[in-house]
Amino acid sequence: LDDPNHFYAKLVPNAVGDCKLLEEGEGALSLEKMEGEKRSGNDFALWKNSKPGEPKWPSPWGDGRPGWHIECSVMASDAIGPILDIHTGGVDLKFPHHDNEMAQAEAYFGHENWVR
Repeated sequence: LDDPNHFYAKLVPNAVGDCKLLEEGEGALSLEKMEGEKRSGNDFALWKNSKPGEPKWPSPWGDGRPGWHIECSVMASDAIGPILDIHTGGVDLKFPHHDNEMAQAEAYFGHENWVR
């Protein structure tokens, strides 16, 4: 949050720290339901432990799979490249989903804006 090149929640700036909005967007992954697994209520999953029957891959964090936000940003970046000209999706997904996609892609690629 303190890096001038990386501003979190660009689409819904007033959502930062809003636990109600985060819970609406993350559902069962909200802080209250993940006690002990998150350091901050603003954290989102980059990697999730797989439940029985779900796909899984080995990792340093245990067998699991990518979190929802990372799946989307990686697929888009792999297909289109490190900068997107346009990114669309449901208005109801602006926060936290699209904001989380942008935050991790911008951090990974070192860009101020993943989407022009």
